[in-house]
Amino acid sequence: MLAMAGVAQSESLAANEIRRVVDDNVDAAVALYRDFLSLPNDANHPDDIEKLVVWMEVAFGERGFETRRIPTDGSPALYAARLSENASKTVLVYLQADGQPVDAGAWAQADPYLPVLKARDSDGNWHTIDWSSIEERYDPDWRVFARSASDSKGPMTQFLMAIELLDELGAAPDYNLKVIVDTEEELGSPNLAAAIRSHRDLLASDLLLIFDGPPHASNRPTVTFGARGIATVTLVAYGPRVAQHSGHYGNFVPNPAFDLARILASMKSPDGIITIPGFYDGIELSDEVRATLAEVPDDEAAILDSMGMSRADSLAPTLQEAIQYPSLNIRGMAAAWIGDESRTIIPPTATAELDIRLVSESNPERLVGLLLAHVEAQGYTVLDHAPSDAERRQHERIVSISHEISYRAFRSPVDSPAGLMARAGLVALNGEEPILIRTMGGSIPIAPIIETLDVPAAVVATVNIDNNQHSPNENLRLGNFVDGIAMLMSVLSQSPQ
Repeated sequence: MLAMAGVAQSESLAANEIRRVVDDNVDAAVALYRDFLSLPNDANHPDDIEKLVVWMEVAFGERGFETRRIPTDGSPALYAARLSENASKTVLVYLQADGQPVDAGAWAQADPYLPVLKARDSDGNWHTIDWSSIEERYDPDWRVFARSASDSKGPMTQFLMAIELLDELGAAPDYNLKVIVDTEEELGSPNLAAAIRSHRDLLASDLLLIFDGPPHASNRPTVTFGARGIATVTLVAYGPRVAQHSGHYGNFVPNPAFDLARILASMKSPDGIITIPGFYDGIELSDEVRATLAEVPDDEAAILDSMGMSRADSLAPTLQEAIQYPSLNIRGMAAAWIGDESRTIIPPTATAELDIRLVSESNPERLVGLLLAHVEAQGYTVLDHAPSDAERRQHERIVSISHEISYRAFRSPVDSPAGLMARAGLVALNGEEPILIRTMGGSIPIAPIIETLDVPAAVVATVNIDNNQHSPNENLRLGNFVDGIAMLMSVLSQSPQ
């Protein structure tokens, strides 16, 4: 395990003092959490985001922050700051406030925006209990169910309470503390990059801490130093202008679904290796990196078994090594109808939706270009639009491809100032190093901040891994909620290097 040379922990708050003040304030923390969870936060509804921003302005203001809105072409981001004349360092914190849309009928409660407290019975089923139960005691295994319980109103509430309790202990951070709150993360943060670039002086800082994202599957304290970016690709193969009877024209009119199947199958070998030439170029894992990856306590066999799988792709020997490379995934396919609606036709089109998870070493435009060139090499004419009649007559095999690069990957060294601050806080609280994740497999829109401000970053996870984020019945385990406040208190009480 890497040593944290140069990290001064002598002035850190004692772990027992942090846990005492957190335990004494569970009722207040839960009350704040419930109030926040009651606000609808689907970014597709700007009126709801406006009410959410107003609530956050008050919550941050009550804790000594000066706030201002950062206008965008969509809903505004929120900036909050506590600045000190004598501070030599500035820490920027990224938080997320919006959440996924809800299908209320799929939730086991009246309203996903009316949080409920649940306990699990002996049969493993969840049942609602009264909130007053917490006043007598709290069971860490009870859970709060609501949209954004874990992603990401839980972490924001933990942050607000951490600041409040640090002030109560007279241990307020001695550095400049800035916060950027994203209100469109679940839309892919389409306006965040431009907002960061136009406010780079306002957001200037020495390091970035991100309080979002999942911990390691073991639920042990985790610090993550990178995330893959994401690009999406839509690929459409074309057949007849309109669907044709497969009896009249089968064996005569080509079926675009077979074209699509051949194209997709050509992109990966049977053992899961991407066969597009040059796709993995530039990825080299040193012995030191492999040693860091090997420290992550994954149980690949158990992970596969939990999914009902008996094999993994063969790109790398471990999960952690596999996610250091760009990936190519088929996230959806469509051609005609299936099941009870299936029909004996030759469909006019066949469509595949792909996603490419990006890593720091890979240029996303280059990867998309390699994919286009690969499709052309299979004998297809690639267009960026649906073919015209003239193009249909001119080309025998036509595919249209469109793409979007949502955001790039980022990765910071594990011993950067951001990593050292996060790790020191968790060591001070727990007495041992957290799990260190070099790169998470998923994506968060942090790269524009890192690239524009030229700062290192670290992600501190404070939720339970089995939280159903993005899905019905999203939840946060009460023990993780309470412990997360202590974690953020300990991290924020460190002096940045």
